[in-house]
Amino acid sequence: MKTNLEHLLEFPCDFPFKIMGVASPALVDNVMAIVQKHVPGDYQPIVKPSGKGNYQSVSVMIRATKIEEIEMLYEELGAIEGVKLVL
Repeated sequence: MKTNLEHLLEFPCDFPFKIMGVASPALVDNVMAIVQKHVPGDYQPIVKPSGKGNYQSVSVMIRATKIEEIEMLYEELGAIEGVKLVL
């Protein structure tokens, strides 16, 4: 994924991710395992269920030091089973 995002950001920077997927206890664990793999830190994810409880969102603010970290996170977070959207 080649974007102009690199030219819009000054590194290091805080960068928000919001992952939406099928509600599952494993969703948060899987998201945080991938985040810790690429940008280790003390992150506090915010989890919100959908109105009917079928889906949930996981929001996490990471501290990125280079554009490759952000690109890799988009790719790997989107590959998690049950994930519908990564913003």
